[in-house]
Amino acid sequence: MVWYKYKQFLAEAALSDFDKLYGPGVIAAYSGIYRCDGCGREVVSTTTHPLPPQNHHQHSVAQGQIRWRLIVTDQPI
Repeated sequence: MVWYKYKQFLAEAALSDFDKLYGPGVIAAYSGIYRCDGCGREVVSTTTHPLPPQNHHQHSVAQGQIRWRLIVTDQPI
């Protein structure tokens, strides 16, 4: 869960780029915070660098595959 205090520094964006899921090791499309859809773990990644690999953390069968979703970015989309 991402926390913030001053909402005036954040802008809501209803863009489809926040709906995309990325696999482990995929190059990050944007610099920002990515959240694992299966377990909620969050990581920071920068543009042109790979997202964490499959062995970054383990999932149970119920959590499914590791899939990263962009949740916060400071780059224009």
